[in-house]
Amino acid sequence: MAHQLVGDVEIYYEMHGQGDPLVLIHGLGSSARDWQYQIEPFSQRYRVVALDVRGHGQSAKPPGPYSIPLFAADTAGLMRALGLGPAHVVGISMGGMIGLQLAVDAPELLRSLVVVNAGPEMIVRTWRERWQLVQRQLIVRILGMRKMGEVLGARLFPKPEQGELRALFAEHWAENDPRAYREAMKALVGWSVADRLEAISCPVLVVAADQDYTPVESKAAYVQRLHHGELVVVEDSRHATPVEHPDRFNQVLGEFLQGR
Repeated sequence: MAHQLVGDVEIYYEMHGQGDPLVLIHGLGSSARDWQYQIEPFSQRYRVVALDVRGHGQSAKPPGPYSIPLFAADTAGLMRALGLGPAHVVGISMGGMIGLQLAVDAPELLRSLVVVNAGPEMIVRTWRERWQLVQRQLIVRILGMRKMGEVLGARLFPKPEQGELRALFAEHWAENDPRAYREAMKALVGWSVADRLEAISCPVLVVAADQDYTPVESKAAYVQRLHHGELVVVEDSRHATPVEHPDRFNQVLGEFLQGR
């Protein structure tokens, strides 16, 4: 558990285990601790590094604007400072976007890439999509981060037996800095590397929950454009697949990494 100065910002990271480097990048509003079900098992074989993205967790939260290329540059700087390249990179949601940006901006740092429940762009095209963004912003501004965590937690973990996950999610979400969260949320809107997918040369695994926000078909479409792309669908899962189904996710990830 340490901080590394990358440019003008301190990035928090945790390093566990020995072996080939495996870098874990969390999603919007989350932190390194959300990889709790992956760090211990994979650190038995890999040097696992989980970081807090700028504006999140224990990393610095400077004023914006933030952007996905900026997050990717921070991650690349951390990897270079720690001597982690080329590494296996795993990112969920916003972390998957950061991973894709890394793959086109700093391909020499990636040995492989795993993208969980994310795509190569976030372009708002419909009124429904725009309203969803406005709704999230209003909840944060008017009702606060804890309420936002409760709303999201109910969507991610709707089953009666998932009450503990819902409560923990809301507790973690309430710790977010509202200003930094809003800056990070704005960073996603309008981002795209969709026109650069063919330039990605490393093996890429896309893990898609069957009940994610975006349909499996949209992920399958961009996987077809990758030179070395694979798609695995996790059944009965929503957006937070590594937390909701850690055993299944770890099996999929382990099989992909084996031999690479």
